[in-house]
Amino acid sequence: MSLLSTVQGPADLRRLSPAELGQLADEVREFLVDAVTRTGGHLGPNLGVVELTIALHRVFDSPYDRILWDTGHQAYVHKLLTGRQDFSRLRMQGGLSGYPSRAESEHDVIENSHASTALGYADGLAKAHQLLGTPDRHTVAVIGDGALTGGMAWEALNNIAEAGDRPLVIVVNDNERSYARTIGGLAHHLATLRTTQGYERFLALGKEALQRTPLVGQPLFGALHGAKKGFKDAFTPQGMFEDLGLKYLGPIDGHDLGAVEQALRQARGFGGPVIVHCLTVKGRGYRPAEQDEADRFHAVGAMDPYTCLPVSPSAGASWTSVFGSELLALGAERPDLVAITAAMLQPVGLAEFAAAYPERTYDVGIAEQHAVASAAGLATGGMHPVVAVYATFLNRAFDQVLMDVALHRLGVTFVLDRAGVTGNDGASHNGMWDMSLLQVVPGLRLAAPRDADQLRDQLREAVAVSDAPTVVRFPKGTVGPAVPALERIGGVDVLQRTGPAPEILLVAVGTMAPVCLDAAALLLAEGFTCTVVDPRWVKPVDPALTELAAAHRLVVTVEDNGRAGGVGAAIAQAMRDAEVDVPLRDLGIPQEFLPHAGRGELMEEIGLTGTGVAAQTAVFAKRLLPNRGANQHHAG
Repeated sequence: MSLLSTVQGPADLRRLSPAELGQLADEVREFLVDAVTRTGGHLGPNLGVVELTIALHRVFDSPYDRILWDTGHQAYVHKLLTGRQDFSRLRMQGGLSGYPSRAESEHDVIENSHASTALGYADGLAKAHQLLGTPDRHTVAVIGDGALTGGMAWEALNNIAEAGDRPLVIVVNDNERSYARTIGGLAHHLATLRTTQGYERFLALGKEALQRTPLVGQPLFGALHGAKKGFKDAFTPQGMFEDLGLKYLGPIDGHDLGAVEQALRQARGFGGPVIVHCLTVKGRGYRPAEQDEADRFHAVGAMDPYTCLPVSPSAGASWTSVFGSELLALGAERPDLVAITAAMLQPVGLAEFAAAYPERTYDVGIAEQHAVASAAGLATGGMHPVVAVYATFLNRAFDQVLMDVALHRLGVTFVLDRAGVTGNDGASHNGMWDMSLLQVVPGLRLAAPRDADQLRDQLREAVAVSDAPTVVRFPKGTVGPAVPALERIGGVDVLQRTGPAPEILLVAVGTMAPVCLDAAALLLAEGFTCTVVDPRWVKPVDPALTELAAAHRLVVTVEDNGRAGGVGAAIAQAMRDAEVDVPLRDLGIPQEFLPHAGRGELMEEIGLTGTGVAAQTAVFAKRLLPNRGANQHHAG
């Protein structure tokens, strides 16, 4: 029997000897490589925190003590040590989440996988424990050095330091990386801490020597000790943390279980806020991950653990790669074009652009608000920034889009990857809010391409706009076949007509075009004729679209965005403004947090498939079109 199989909770760790703990760490790594390469998931980050997680659960009493994981993609080891060892359906429907999940375990406290938030939670939890009279409860926040590039982390640190009597431990998991290598001034600061470990040893030796010196020794040591901050700033810049009022321990070898445990016990006994700085290696113990310079196997698909080749090779180009290639071409044509991202250079497809134009590429760290404000400055200075982030992360910079870019009528293009349902990463990664949030931004123009050709065209159209923000959004995954248009009316592409005088106008937003074409064929079999259109630019609503609506008896909009305030709602308002009284029904993502599952499974559940759209549209039509075949026009 393996040692890992005998660990059903943190208490089981405390009976193990040092030799057994080393064996357990080896077994955990073997388990992770075997399990995660079968299902896909976050491999590198978890290989790097094995000893750290074991030590945390030996020193602190979870769930009485609260352990918070910033971002949470490094919590697989935590799951294994808290009784969750069935990884057979990791990130799949009915299986374990790829992030902490309160539905799974009382040991999981927070499950939002957006970075830099755990310290804010920790500050509030520590305050709650103090107010409720349970000051013996410790709050522990594990945050990566990459997440410390986020401003929210420093806002929290400012408040955490306010009270020195709240037992709060901040573990900095310093592996020099978020996705790729961590960048910026903080990264250089932590690098200095990694490489200057002699200060405390110097001060101890100085004290011993000076106190042996008659008469002058003690006074001189006192003077030196009074100058401690100056020495500490000179020898190790950990003073930055201590100036905030935070005790600092480290740096510590995060793979030396004994050293980590000793530091955590010291921190636990301090009784106030403490930073424990642990140096770890992302991908530790799995040579292919350690040698992968791109991201140390941050996230992998199902693959052969020996060859590292994917089990199911991609069937075609990804949306991300199409964007990356077109931006590279635009970079050659437009010397004013610059690219900005927030610690996601590789995932959002900017690697080729960065290699060709390093002086025009800015990775600002996990700081979406700063990315957008900086883009506003670049645009004010005469450049055209392209800000590429995941759709779910633009939520974090909404105020900057509204007040710093749109208010100033600046030409900034936002490219939103992973828009719509993303699936396996769960609720916080679905990009289902962008088209609703952005509808309220004056002057903003928003494009949703249906295929690779449209992505290329609409990206070019977007960067040609110099007096307003533009947005191009697309989903995760492989691009499907091209969807040709029969004709273009105004800016609207007509994709199909299934009769000489169609009754139903199906408005397909972006990648919902193939879905609506399938639905139109199914509806024709039931006797309903349709026109399928792609508006291309969904904000502002093209007047041609309201004219097309007036020529039909029912309008059905289909979008991979939340229904509340989305494209359907905007088209309905535009129709009202134009006094087009044709009934409209909007189909989209229900306004709820979707569970983790495959994109296809979720799309089927919420009815955004050809069959689902056809069935719902048929119900609308049977109720709203009692006099079939009349096809009366309702022009405004």
